[in-house]
Amino acid sequence: MANHKSSLKRIRQEEKRRLHNRYYGKTMRNAVRKLRATTDKAAAVAMYPSVTSLLDKLAKKHMIHKNKANNLKSKLARHISKLA
Repeated sequence: MANHKSSLKRIRQEEKRRLHNRYYGKTMRNAVRKLRATTDKAAAVAMYPSVTSLLDKLAKKHMIHKNKANNLKSKLARHISKLA
């Protein structure tokens, strides 16, 4: 167990951040998964802006790399364009 007040505070902060990051990571994965599973083009087109917005926000906060966000957006756009 930690002996210093500062290290106890650091442990509390890290746990809080871990849960926050875990929540947004899971939310992102679920949003991408839901969009990929969609077979209706109109629904996918409607969903796309919110998913890209979420990816951009996470990249801006360095929760995911900006290139990963761009790659995901590109793949999702390709998926939508292939839908009939």
